[in-house]
Amino acid sequence: MASRLRAVVADDSPVVRDLIAVNLQMEGFEVSAAADGQGALDLVAQVDPHVVTLDVMMPRVTGFEAVARLRENPATAHIPVVLVTSRAQAGDLQRGRELGVDAYLTKPFEPARLVDVVTRLAMLGRERVTE
Repeated sequence: MASRLRAVVADDSPVVRDLIAVNLQMEGFEVSAAADGQGALDLVAQVDPHVVTLDVMMPRVTGFEAVARLRENPATAHIPVVLVTSRAQAGDLQRGRELGVDAYLTKPFEPARLVDVVTRLAMLGRERVTE
């Protein structure tokens, strides 16, 4: 890979955030991490990531709100988003689809699966991978 893939990871749980970040870093990603959706949005503006992972339930700005803002902005609408959350009700999944989430992984997640999904999305971009 000529240049490293960049990911923004947002989760209000430091343990989960670190787990996702470490697994992606072991695969060669440059990872920027945030504790909430607003932090993720700020990082997206700074690092221009290839992919973003978001928890749904976070302070300040939820994952759903962050996805909506990313999709509304022409400069960030193309960035693939993976929701990594314990919110797995049918309504949550439907809302994610309506907002344009590219993949939805429920906690607890298998780290290898997360790395696979995130890597494929980062390399192929939005709307080229279906989950």
